[in-house]
Amino acid sequence: MRANLMLLRAMLLLVAALTLPASWAGVPNERAEPAYAEEQTMLQIEGDSRVPEPGMAQASSGRVHMDRHFLGQYGATEANVIVQRGGNTWRHLRNGPLATIAGIILLVVPLLIFVFYKTVGPMPEAPRSGRTVQRFTRWERQVHWATAFSFIALAITGIIIMFGKKIMLPWMGHTLFSWVAIVSKYLHNFVGPLFILCSILMFFAFVHRNFFRREDWQWVKQGGGMVSHKHVPAGFFNAGEKAWFWLGVTLLGLLMSITGLVLDFVTFGQTRWVLQVANYLHIGGAALYIAAAMGHIYIGTLGTPGAYEAMRHGTVDEEWARMHHGIWHEQLKSGNAPGNAPGPYTPGDEPPVRPGPARPGPAH
Repeated sequence: MRANLMLLRAMLLLVAALTLPASWAGVPNERAEPAYAEEQTMLQIEGDSRVPEPGMAQASSGRVHMDRHFLGQYGATEANVIVQRGGNTWRHLRNGPLATIAGIILLVVPLLIFVFYKTVGPMPEAPRSGRTVQRFTRWERQVHWATAFSFIALAITGIIIMFGKKIMLPWMGHTLFSWVAIVSKYLHNFVGPLFILCSILMFFAFVHRNFFRREDWQWVKQGGGMVSHKHVPAGFFNAGEKAWFWLGVTLLGLLMSITGLVLDFVTFGQTRWVLQVANYLHIGGAALYIAAAMGHIYIGTLGTPGAYEAMRHGTVDEEWARMHHGIWHEQLKSGNAPGNAPGPYTPGDEPPVRPGPARPGPAH
């Protein structure tokens, strides 16, 4: 009996010896998710190591089997990477806050545009004079539409890649959605470089007309007359169009181009950390770019009647030019329009209005 009691005590002491240290033991990263035991093991090993880790942007960062950012050659060192800890952080951010914020932007912006259209309404339509003036050359329109179509293709495929698993997969099923996702992925990757080329051509085609001038400040102060429906004098491009050119086409286009190339071509020694940061910026930039493009499309179609005609046919009615771009119209009349196509007045698609028979004057 006594022997059994001593054996029971020994067993209790052994259990206590095994459980108490484990209950007090911790890992350097107190915020580590319990579901990722591999990460806690990595952090513990790194914390106990006396050898400093290389920087996160270096290709040699991390260790084999427990690497954080390493991106090696496929089939060689890449096969040795069992767990890439930074991937969990990227996945949580991409599928969590980034997807939520981007989704809200892409849903709220068109709703706000619709509310603005219904409450404030479009700019009043200019009366037709029957005389047209040339606004854009054929080359400028071709560059614009090539950029626009490639942008739309990237926007649609990007939305499918980002949100398709949540929105389309439940009702499409795995087989059909897998084909849609594969086609979207390859189309996105191949159209991306084409969009970059078109954006560069568009920049050089329109940059000489997009420098801000003193009269642009008056347009900004009056909000372009979008709410008051007052026609504010403007040059060839108004301040809103110039803001779209510099902040949208140029700045966001540059951001999307650089991050897209980093993600599209992983043959330049990018680390996983660089790819993950590029993806963050690509998603955020895409959401802002698409939202701004929605505003640009609205103003260029429903918001400003007659504006679409300029990019469709290259010409606008002379009265439209006078009402929406009064400064440019005056320059056309004097023959001093900077950067305009040769010849201030060019016959357009509409025939000129011929004077009708004279009306009888008032009786005396």
